[in-house]
Amino acid sequence: MQDFLLGHSNRADWQAALDDCLHQTGEAGHANLGFIYVTDALASRLGELLRNLKARTGITHWVGSVGQAILCTGQEYYDQPAIVIMLAEFPDSSFTIFNHAEDTHHLQDNTSQSLRFALVHGDPRNGQLPALIDKLPQQLGNGYLCGGLTSADDHYYQIADDIVEGSLSGVVFNDQVEVVTGLSQGCSPLGPVHTLTEADHHMAISIDDRPALEVFKEDIGEVLARDIDRAAGYIFAGFPVTGSDTGDYLVRNVIGIDPDNGLLAIGDHMRNGVPIMFCRRDGESAIQDMERMLRNLKQRLPRPPRGGIYISCLGRGRYLFGENSQEMKMIQTELGNIPLAGFYANGEIADHRLYGYTGVLTLFT
Repeated sequence: MQDFLLGHSNRADWQAALDDCLHQTGEAGHANLGFIYVTDALASRLGELLRNLKARTGITHWVGSVGQAILCTGQEYYDQPAIVIMLAEFPDSSFTIFNHAEDTHHLQDNTSQSLRFALVHGDPRNGQLPALIDKLPQQLGNGYLCGGLTSADDHYYQIADDIVEGSLSGVVFNDQVEVVTGLSQGCSPLGPVHTLTEADHHMAISIDDRPALEVFKEDIGEVLARDIDRAAGYIFAGFPVTGSDTGDYLVRNVIGIDPDNGLLAIGDHMRNGVPIMFCRRDGESAIQDMERMLRNLKQRLPRPPRGGIYISCLGRGRYLFGENSQEMKMIQTELGNIPLAGFYANGEIADHRLYGYTGVLTLFT
């Protein structure tokens, strides 16, 4: 199997950008699956782009998404027209393209004992998406998901052979395709793991049988507790993932407080009895956690990867790591110049969960 072929361009004219990308990839060789990510500045030309790509490469199968920002090896593209394409070769029988809005019964394989991996993209306007993400691994028989939700100003398009929107789409690989995945959350825990003892929808009423706001202030420290406004966008609620052997947790926004009643509003529907903690998100925490994830991935690789997909949160990138594509350069420094493609998402998908403020890296070996 050949290594993946990568092309990217920020030429303003879509035809010139496509020429640029295909010049970088060269001949497609035996590639039979293409990955494509475009910024929303080019979303209105996506149909023409896709038709031209199919005709010029001979590759009929494509998956990808529109993004407010997109990325590739050592490079991030913001606030401009840009395209990233990556051409890959897989065994012909090893993958299936799907669009959940139409049909998924053909994906079901309840007899399979081997892991089936799916790269998925979703439309954030669909309120049923968390339920679809939760159910899909079971529909695959023994499935694991990585992916993200489309980020756009206007056109929330995904690519699953053709342009689709409104639901969940992507590509499912069988056990002929080996992948290694990692997840970086960019946060550092503050204080211990507590128990949410009483909640009502978005409102945390009590934690460890004490007023929720009291516990929150205790964990974040006296300085921030005196000025809660400073904590906005910096302190988050974390919900540890039950059964995770890597300490994963779902990060959710703290969206308000009720000082008179000692209540804390959190951007998720909560249930009594679940574990909860508080964490901070800043550049230093993000860099440390990214370094940890990359070292762990590198140790787990059975051989040098042929290429990969990286999907990161819109709140990461330049906002946490700095300008000049520092997030992608961290990956490049640790893993080398392997072909990588992806985008900055409205929510990140790993296993059967929807994360936030997370980077999800998948390497094909």
